[in-house]
Amino acid sequence: MTLADTHCHLYFNAFDPDRDAVIQRAIASGVTRMLVPGISLETSREAIALAEATPEIYAAVGIHPTETASWDSHTLEALREMTRHPKVVAIGEIGLDYYWDSAPREIQREALQAQLRLAAETGLPVSLHLREKEDALDGDCTRDMLDILSDWIRSLNGTKAALAARPGVLHSFSGTVETATAAYQMGFYTGITAPVTFKNAKKRQEIVAQLPLERLLLETDAPFLSPHPYRGKRNEPARIALIAEKVAALHSIARAEVDRQTTANAARLFNW
Repeated sequence: MTLADTHCHLYFNAFDPDRDAVIQRAIASGVTRMLVPGISLETSREAIALAEATPEIYAAVGIHPTETASWDSHTLEALREMTRHPKVVAIGEIGLDYYWDSAPREIQREALQAQLRLAAETGLPVSLHLREKEDALDGDCTRDMLDILSDWIRSLNGTKAALAARPGVLHSFSGTVETATAAYQMGFYTGITAPVTFKNAKKRQEIVAQLPLERLLLETDAPFLSPHPYRGKRNEPARIALIAEKVAALHSIARAEVDRQTTANAARLFNW
């Protein structure tokens, strides 16, 4: 069986003591692809360095919404230069975050739109962060995101048809079935993370059970969001298997089918 962890932050200090061992554990457990997305210029460069050092690792470059307070044209040009690296397969982690509000919402939206234009320019899909105030299922953040994405997808149709067919993923999806459906209609995938394994996550489990397997990706978001029974501990890509097992149970299908379909989904989206 093979798996793809389509979102893990392996450059964080939490992995400094044993980063190589973490990577090797993932590979030994059947994880054949890992996508490491940046959240700043510095971490985007670190993601590229990890991708250069390990065949199974690929990089995404981008500015996380909570890091956009200092956004300017120089930031965009630095990202553009990084996209020329052959192991950069996406723009991310980008998006909107109304939970922390650490950057003004107007600047978050400006940075998101600029990075979406960069994605269109380079033909790279996007990994999107969306977090509502108080972690609500729906709200202003979702509406703003869908409005921006809808405009972007319309701009892609025609000359950028290839990207419009595989525009990106809503990372660590925690919204409603209606939001997922709207995203699917625009061509997006949804990323499923470890909260779906938590015993008290009945609502999220009900939602994931309704999402089509052909539109799902698996993500650890390591070192965050470790799945049950490791909740509260440092997460790592090898634990992607626990998320796959829960998705299989929720869909009442064999674990091997989840592995096969989500790995194929990742390969299609990121072209690796």
